[in-house]
Amino acid sequence: MTSTALRSRAWKLLEMVTTPLLPSDYLDLVSPLRAGADLRGRIEAVHPETGDAATIVIRPGRGWRGHTAGQYVRIGVDVDGVRLWRAYSLTSPTNRQDGRVTITVKAIPDGKVSNHLVRRATPGTLIQLDQPTGDFVLPQAKPAKVLYLTAGSGITPVMGMLRDAELDDAVMVHSAPQPQDVIFRSELHELVADKKLQLTEVHTDTDGMLDIARLDELVPDWAERETWACGPAGLLDAAEAHWTAHGVRERLHTERFRAGIVVAGEGGEVTFSASGRTVDADGATPLLDVGEEAGVLMPSGCRMGICFGCVTPLKAGAVRDLRTGEITEAEPGVLIQTCVSAAAGPCDIER
Repeated sequence: MTSTALRSRAWKLLEMVTTPLLPSDYLDLVSPLRAGADLRGRIEAVHPETGDAATIVIRPGRGWRGHTAGQYVRIGVDVDGVRLWRAYSLTSPTNRQDGRVTITVKAIPDGKVSNHLVRRATPGTLIQLDQPTGDFVLPQAKPAKVLYLTAGSGITPVMGMLRDAELDDAVMVHSAPQPQDVIFRSELHELVADKKLQLTEVHTDTDGMLDIARLDELVPDWAERETWACGPAGLLDAAEAHWTAHGVRERLHTERFRAGIVVAGEGGEVTFSASGRTVDADGATPLLDVGEEAGVLMPSGCRMGICFGCVTPLKAGAVRDLRTGEITEAEPGVLIQTCVSAAAGPCDIER
């Protein structure tokens, strides 16, 4: 009998002994990061960055394929007994010697996962991981001149880029309410001292919101630079309009953390048929949030309409796309993205 056949026979015997569980279930307990297991990571440290932001150091399982600087990763975290998925930018360089990766999370008001990670996560906690994805990355042939335009936690993917590759001419304009709110501020100023970065901080509590027209003053050659911009929708909308008006839209690369929201119509009664729950919803709250608030187990991912991790059948009624205002009505086979859809009247979601 070959060694392969012996292993197969031994595995079947183990399955008989461990029923109703599988041998792999027990292996998950003793070696959750092993090759062949569902991809997981173990939190090894939590380092505060500001009063409401922290860097999470993660040891990924052996199935981790690595990332490109600027990409994000979906993580699954158990919060109060419910597994919730969120997407965060990777802030570690691609060649970190110990093989660990980092995400840097800013706690947002009412953010279940972000507040859990920043304030409650502890070393040793296991989390679920997806492979990294996203095209907010530098090209292989590095541009001669780069501008990073960021605000708030929009600095996180750019920090991954700064840590990963040194550029000959890199300029950053970053907005935050106050100096102490600037994530990675000490490291940024070290880069400035080493002449690896030119930095302008805009402190919005005292300076007001950044007027894109000020770029002519702050970065006179901005139109000649390849630009990577990440931050609130208002900043990115203004940047896209500005670059387009000057005929250089192709030089602007943006990353949106949250979907832009338009004013939606009236909501309605939402039925989650598989869970047997019915709740009232307004016309502006994503059905993903409505379901989670009602205790329904809702699949999710990026929460901004990109990854399609939240796609769910619409059994009855109609929903409105919060980005475009477009109405989708139920018919056989119709799927909706619950993270960017709101009730447009009574509806039935197959969850």
